[in-house]
Amino acid sequence: MTLVTDPAEPTAPRVAIVGATGAVGSTLIELIEERGLRYRELHLVASSRSAGRVLTVDGAKYEVQAIETFDFSQADVAFFSAGTSVSEKWVPVATAAGTLVIDNTIAFRMDPDSPLVVPQVNAHELDRRPKSGVIANPNCSTIPLVRLLRGVEDRWGIRHAVVSTYQAASGLGYTGVEELQESTLASLNGPDSAFEPEHFKPSLAFNVIPKIDRFLDSGFTLEEQKMLQESRKILGMPHLDVTTTCVRVPVVNCHSEAVYIECHEPVDRAELVEVLGGLPEVTVHDRTDLKEFPTPATVGSSDHVHVGRVRITQSNPRAFWLWLVADNLRIGAALNAFQIAEELLERGTL
Repeated sequence: MTLVTDPAEPTAPRVAIVGATGAVGSTLIELIEERGLRYRELHLVASSRSAGRVLTVDGAKYEVQAIETFDFSQADVAFFSAGTSVSEKWVPVATAAGTLVIDNTIAFRMDPDSPLVVPQVNAHELDRRPKSGVIANPNCSTIPLVRLLRGVEDRWGIRHAVVSTYQAASGLGYTGVEELQESTLASLNGPDSAFEPEHFKPSLAFNVIPKIDRFLDSGFTLEEQKMLQESRKILGMPHLDVTTTCVRVPVVNCHSEAVYIECHEPVDRAELVEVLGGLPEVTVHDRTDLKEFPTPATVGSSDHVHVGRVRITQSNPRAFWLWLVADNLRIGAALNAFQIAEELLERGTL
């Protein structure tokens, strides 16, 4: 689909992208071009450091505006993807101006007045404008997980789930990818390299780091706590038992997860594969060939959650394992936010 700009159509929204020069913001721009979002105006917003840059959206040139001087009354909806501190400061300014915000940070995810939405799971939350004026976009590893958990819960019921994530460097945006590339080159140049990592410590090159975000007093990290709290809120299951270990791996893009789920009833693999494969925008790779599975390198940029290694445990017929891979910049961030906007338009909420 191509971009549709129609200033003459009064029902088309005025759209702002805050963090337009970052990895998620750039992906949002790609999605606008690909999915044909209709709008009256488009405003690209970033920090004062990026203000003045000119970006092209489907052939039209837009100058990036500084958030410090941007008038949010010019936007009906604003995507925020510029970091938690930016959202904490500027989202209240935007909502006070009447803008509906779709926020991609942790700032409002657990706010009771701000729905936390994955459209394939709880789109009903978008039937009304939230009291806070904010719709929160979940964590990049939570989104693909809950999309699968919804189908499993509806069919068999979930007793508990154990998840190990393998998260790509792009989870930290362009800076994460650049540091992975630089640290890899430094490692190849030998032990005398003067490279000093800034974001991934120890260095992520040829390494895995079992820590994402800060440690909590419980011994878990904030990233691991996010997955528990957010899964419960999205699924409407306040007592859902999910425990996670989140690991950073030397992959440029696409997060992977190994998921163990124990259900209330015995699970048949053939039926499980059909249930998972019948979920919206989910591809099961080992439907017929148990040796088929997805990887970040083979999936690439994709709008589907990719599943493989589906297997019932030998000692417990109520439990099974699966492997999932999802593009964290699209499914885990920009695409989910974009699909929220699409649902809002479809439901007449925006």
